[in-house]
Amino acid sequence: MKKVVFNSMKRRRIVDQCDKENTWRTRDAVLAYGLSMPDTYQEAPFHDPNWQIVRVRGSKRAFLWTYERNGYMNINVKVDPEWRDFWRDAYPSVIPAYHQNKEHWNTVILDGTIPDDVIRRMIAESYDLVTDSPTKRIYEAVKCIPRGCVATYGQVARMAGNAGMSRAVGNALHKNPDQANIPCHRVVNAKGELSGEFAFGGAGAQAKLLAAEGVEVTNGRVDLQVYGIKTIQGM
Repeated sequence: MKKVVFNSMKRRRIVDQCDKENTWRTRDAVLAYGLSMPDTYQEAPFHDPNWQIVRVRGSKRAFLWTYERNGYMNINVKVDPEWRDFWRDAYPSVIPAYHQNKEHWNTVILDGTIPDDVIRRMIAESYDLVTDSPTKRIYEAVKCIPRGCVATYGQVARMAGNAGMSRAVGNALHKNPDQANIPCHRVVNAKGELSGEFAFGGAGAQAKLLAAEGVEVTNGRVDLQVYGIKTIQGM
């Protein structure tokens, strides 16, 4: 089998343009960092200038809340439940979220006790949690299947981070918005059998696309021992 290393989606790297000396105690610095994320905008949802938030365009989901309380600037950020208690235990100024779901949000008190890079990391992780979607991860996984290879629905599901969503992979690929860049014709079932022809523009279309890339199709099936990929998760 051909071996492919699949790199998990790496944390978004955004250049920090703020002056590091004391700036992370200010609203302006935090908002500027939040607004440096792609497709974001600022809003005051309660018609109260003390509450300023940053949302993602399209979904309108908020990932960064800012407000002053008890003499300090505070921010609320979404957090993976697996990391929620880690941050709270590591820094006394990270507490269960004020006025939000305490299972999924933390409040960070900007009192100068938390390193700047940790604050940036928590904001970036909040953004990633809000913008993440299974369909997006599926499409990114399919893009990693090399020309001349195929992957099964189950492999794509694992590459996308959830081995149990094989059916979701099929649904996503049938709605492929960008066939030129998302090569869904390289996905087959666990037996190496091709997908329903309607997904690729007519009878034999998937077989023709694979053949053009050097993948042999025999009786509607690809030999996974020859053309199947072997994924390495988390590298």
